[in-house]
Order: sequence, then structure tokens, then C-alpha cells
Amino acid sequence: MAQKEEAAAAAAPAAPAAPASQNGEDLEDLDDPEKLKELIELPPFEIVTGERLPVNFFKFQFRNVEYSSGRNKTFLCYVVEAQGKGGQVQASRGYLEDEHAAAHAEEAFFNTILPACDPAVRYNVTWYVSSSPCAACADRIVRTLGKTKNLRLLILVGRLFMWEEPDVQAALRRLKEAGCRLRIMKPQDFEYVWQNFVEQEEGESKAFEPWEDIQENFLYYEEKLADILK
Repeated sequence: MAQKEEAAAAAAPAAPAAPASQNGEDLEDLDDPEKLKELIELPPFEIVTGERLPVNFFKFQFRNVEYSSGRNKTFLCYVVEAQGKGGQVQASRGYLEDEHAAAHAEEAFFNTILPACDPAVRYNVTWYVSSSPCAACADRIVRTLGKTKNLRLLILVGRLFMWEEPDVQAALRRLKEAGCRLRIMKPQDFEYVWQNFVEQEEGESKAFEPWEDIQENFLYYEEKLADILK
């Protein structure tokens, strides 16, 4: 399965710069041999789960920039609403973060969060994802929707992943044909994620501060997605 790395990451190397983590944090103590060894020897792949993600992760990974070099993870915030025969709705929420280069967060959701669906229950699932699915993850979603008729899925994405690639475009169209609703996150969707999935100071809820080009980039990606799905 291909890593979620943007095409910009393949550009010619620039002048050496101070190392930075994938979440936009400066790495320190690189003169320490033990620290350097720890950074080089990445731990085995794992899926990180939780209820709220750190502020700096959200600000870096969810930002809807056009060229997203360095953002080679996927952050997936989810809301699952399960409605039984009696009409009662049970809701759960949380987030997934894929680490390193194995299964992506989209696949991990169906493996860990919703591995099986009760045929007597209707499921409405909403994802808020830092970037759109790769072709392989899109196909996994299509297969799941095809065999789970009582599942409805809405995917809101901050950015389009490698949207110029024909195989990715074809995969997004297959999602639409399978009944998956796919759209670009509006500024108010980023605010919703901030309020409901991002860590807040204890006893204090800080207002969401949109970045300068958030609306412009939303319109950019909205146009690209419309062209792909038409």
C-alpha cells in the first residue's frame, strides 16, 4: 500500500535545514547518540487511537495547504451513530492516527472501530480526515459499503491526496458510485473538529482561529473535487 506522501515530497532536495518532526515540532538533542538512534530506529507500525488529538497535530496535519510536503500521516476523526429498531441512537466518537507505512487510518477504522455491523442496526458514520483516501483505501471502503447495506458514510477531507493521479481520481469516482458522500471540509468543519476532537486546556475552551488562506484553499479543493466527480 502506497505511503500517503504528497508529490511535492519528491522534489529536488533543498539546502539542509534543521530537522523537524512529522507533526511540525522541532527535534532537539540530535547530538545525543542515544536520542539520534531512537529517532532513526522507528518503532513498529501501530495505529494510535484516542478521543482528542493534540493541538499542534491538528494545526499541522489538518491545514488545507495545496502542497503538503511532510504530512505523510492520516488523521481521521470519526462519529458513529448506531440506530436500533427501537429508534434509539447510540453515538461514539474518537480519532485514529496511522503511524509509519503500513495500514492507513481508513482501513484501521474498519478493522478496529467498526469491524462488524449488526444487520438490525442502521449506521451513520462521519469522518473528518486530514486528506482524502489513497486508491487502495478507497477500494477497501467501496468493498465495505458494498457488503454492508445498512452503513452510510460521509467523508469530509481537508486536502485531496495526489488528486492529479488517474488511479486516485478513478478511486474517488468509485467511492461516489458506491454511495459514499465525499466533500471538502469548509472552515466551519475545521471549527467543528477543533471544538470536538482537539485537546483543550482544562476548564478553558479556546476559540478556533482560522488560518489566512483557509477559505481560498477550500474553494480550490472544492473545484478540483467537483471536476473529478462530474
